[in-house]
Amino acid sequence: MFKVLEPFILTFIPIFVAVDAIGNIPLFLSLVEGATEKERRRIISESVTTAIVVAFLFVFIGKWVLRFIGITIADFQIAGGILLFFISMRLLMPGATKIFIPENHDRDVGVFPLGTPLITGPAVLTTTLMMLDTFKVLPTITSLVINMIIVWITLIKADKIMQIMGTSGTRAFSKIMYILLAAIAVMMVRLGIQGIFSR
Repeated sequence: MFKVLEPFILTFIPIFVAVDAIGNIPLFLSLVEGATEKERRRIISESVTTAIVVAFLFVFIGKWVLRFIGITIADFQIAGGILLFFISMRLLMPGATKIFIPENHDRDVGVFPLGTPLITGPAVLTTTLMMLDTFKVLPTITSLVINMIIVWITLIKADKIMQIMGTSGTRAFSKIMYILLAAIAVMMVRLGIQGIFSR
């Protein structure tokens, strides 16, 4: 039973870490401050739909582009791992945020910056492509969809989660996620190097 579920678990965890659903909550609340409940739900629907569409397009078109220009799985694992490592290191720095939020933002934030790059950003896209190469389509797509459902739930319940965890708690959770992301990046580089030498 575990053998069947193993690819799904091993793809779910890195994508969950990259998405950082809990860490997105303070930024989401800042973006929708003053919005009505109806506007919030519209923004959440737009953001999750955008995030899924962008991720799916990148997964299939990105993979085709890589094949077209002759980039191997090992090449992408090394390059993607290095990129993920630097993204996680930058986000671990004090005061770092995923995006810049202007003071006078409007309510049309579902597509940008919430859907992308806040939910589906470089870390998610890179991680998803690497999982696709390692564990194939079904586990990766399933894990991606489950993670987007988790994002939708956390955004719907954002106020309650913030009351429980507080700003410091969500920030601490994000830092732990970024450390895990850095470790996953190192693992991907290691697998890529092993792949090159095993040819």
